[in-house]
Amino acid sequence: MAARAAQATSQAANLSAPQLEAVYAMSRVVVETVEVDDALAKIVQLARPVFIFDNAVLYIYNEITKALEPSYARAIGRGRSTEADLAWGEMAAQQAFEHSQIYLREPELNPDLDRLEQHFYLGLPLKVGGQLLGALVFIRFGGPTYEEEQLVLADYIATHVSQLLGRQQLIDRIANLEAERRLARLQSDFIATVSHELRTPLGFIKGYASTLLRRDTEWDADSRSEFLTIIDEEADRLSDLVDNLLDSSRLQAGTLNMELQSVDLVNLLEESVVRLQSRFPELTIVVESEPAELEMLADPKRLDQIVTNLVSNAAKYAPGSQVSVHLRASANSALVEVSDNGPGIPLEHSENVFKRFFRIPENTDGIRGSGLGLYICEQIARAHGGSIQVDRSATDGARFLISLPLALTQPIAEEREHA
Repeated sequence: MAARAAQATSQAANLSAPQLEAVYAMSRVVVETVEVDDALAKIVQLARPVFIFDNAVLYIYNEITKALEPSYARAIGRGRSTEADLAWGEMAAQQAFEHSQIYLREPELNPDLDRLEQHFYLGLPLKVGGQLLGALVFIRFGGPTYEEEQLVLADYIATHVSQLLGRQQLIDRIANLEAERRLARLQSDFIATVSHELRTPLGFIKGYASTLLRRDTEWDADSRSEFLTIIDEEADRLSDLVDNLLDSSRLQAGTLNMELQSVDLVNLLEESVVRLQSRFPELTIVVESEPAELEMLADPKRLDQIVTNLVSNAAKYAPGSQVSVHLRASANSALVEVSDNGPGIPLEHSENVFKRFFRIPENTDGIRGSGLGLYICEQIARAHGGSIQVDRSATDGARFLISLPLALTQPIAEEREHA
């Protein structure tokens, strides 16, 4: 049988008009269909009228497991029965793949046995450019035997499937290369951003500490106090940057622990504003709340972090501005608005501002920042089942809308804590 198969593949057999039409249609499918499974379904549909089979199975070679694994299977005709579905031709696929040639297994038909128990296997190797990609198996239950013309047709079908897999392999390789380049670019940008942001406070700390340690100069009390204040502020800025880097990494990995508890959101916002007003005395920060109190299940530290990041942004990009923190509630959610009357956010950047390390190009000159604050805000809001977005209708400054669900149930909270 193997000799007959080899002879069939070496012959330039003439195909019938319907068979040729099916082969040409398969060629178009390979070229025009993007998804592999969709293309395989169309190829099977085109092959069935001109080539008899009950089951068709595609096996792909897995480079990691070093084994053939079924990737696509179709049972039609007599192959639709439960018993027939169990016959997927693993041995035929293995033989065709290992020997890189058509494999046939055609038992003597036994009239005393059920036709579904008598499997006629045809295994075809799939290869592109000399590389074996897998095997295609056709199964007939109870015959008929595979004629030479049918073997040639099956080989054409296998060639088209090989081309399809080869194209997908090339697409995957290009995608992997692009992903690697994108990762390398992100790593490079990350190192550049972090290096710059770390170097600035470290430079201040080192410079003023060295100045204070000079033995050839005596500093008066006011100067020493000024230098130490700068060192203290830059150390706080450095600590905040490290915390943001760690938080952003944990948020991206889903490992940042959320300590959920019952929180009065009105009280939390008022306490945050008092603390932030002391930290940013140049700002005028007002808080307004429609409900007198609003209980919800949340991590108070992380919600405070959202407000702190937004107010810190206002201090950097809208110095001297009035910052408003407005809370209102619906039946199912709390909506917190944080707004300022600074230059605002251009519409074209309203989505990008929540990406890691993104900073609005026209706002970066002379303003220090890592581009992590809004990313962290969005991830914390999501971890609470909520969202944050830029109010695109705002015309007199930046306005952020934070929506938080009030019905965060305990099972959901426990799931988020262990995410």
